[in-house]
Amino acid sequence: MTALLSMEEVSVHYPVKGGVLRRPTSWVKAVDEVTLSIAPGETLGLVGESGCGKSTLGRAVLGLRDLAKGRITFDGQELKNLSALDTRALRRDMQLIFQDPYASLDPHATIGATIRAGLDIHRIGSRAERAERVTETMRQVGLDPSLADRYPHEFSGGMRQRVVMARALVLRPRLVVCDEPTSALDVSIQSQILNLLKDLQDELGLTYLFISHNLAVVEHMADRVAVMYLGRIVEVAPRAALFAAPRHPYTQALMQAIPQPDPARRTPPPLTGDIPSPDDLPQGCRFRGRCPYAMARCAEAEPPLLGREHRAACWLVEEESTR
Repeated sequence: MTALLSMEEVSVHYPVKGGVLRRPTSWVKAVDEVTLSIAPGETLGLVGESGCGKSTLGRAVLGLRDLAKGRITFDGQELKNLSALDTRALRRDMQLIFQDPYASLDPHATIGATIRAGLDIHRIGSRAERAERVTETMRQVGLDPSLADRYPHEFSGGMRQRVVMARALVLRPRLVVCDEPTSALDVSIQSQILNLLKDLQDELGLTYLFISHNLAVVEHMADRVAVMYLGRIVEVAPRAALFAAPRHPYTQALMQAIPQPDPARRTPPPLTGDIPSPDDLPQGCRFRGRCPYAMARCAEAEPPLLGREHRAACWLVEEESTR
């Protein structure tokens, strides 16, 4: 199946400035040569620790971060080659659901105006048609349309996140980047929002890039999972294969850190050492300083993603395949 979204060696770098003139002294490789694709109707889960570059990659996909190198293609169109007019039109097909429903809504705008804003910007339909679209979208996300004249402070966190979802979905996008959409919500509300996202995907034919640090959430949502560590993808596989037999030591440690109902059955994560500074990464595998299986080869060269459908950036995978 042809991919809806393709990322080829995508890199995003941030300068570290110093000195009197505040000139760049080094660069943080927030995203470092990431290659991924997402098929139409698929959910790709992107997981990793805070600060690994997940959100930066999501924003790069939407054109909100400049690329240091690489290319991003959406439905066969390379984004950096598009004119300003074509880019504006494409934004209707690519939307973002923010992490924090408290900070991402204008407190001075009614929720109806907030949801309608995208329709106004893109001049979609008449005034009556826009009002009808807002009403329809509010119902789809579980909001009573009679609440359209109220303000964000009058709603709970879960209801605000539904407003954020409605604002993204009112344009009928094809791709939605979900950036930790439930991490700011109470646990009792998280499952409602996650199930709603799955229902909306089936109803509207959506494709998701689902970003989260919570593996249990990703297991519930994703068709495939990509694991990120310090800007690099270290493992990518179908959900069932990844959770049944993770290949990269970092992924294995993340699995062991998932809370267990019985604490006596929990295996402590085997990681030691500290996370390297992102502007001074070690030579070779950037995970080797924390890996219990590190060997001499890991310091010599950084491993590529090895394997076919289930790929991992670890020299152990190559050794296993040759046995």
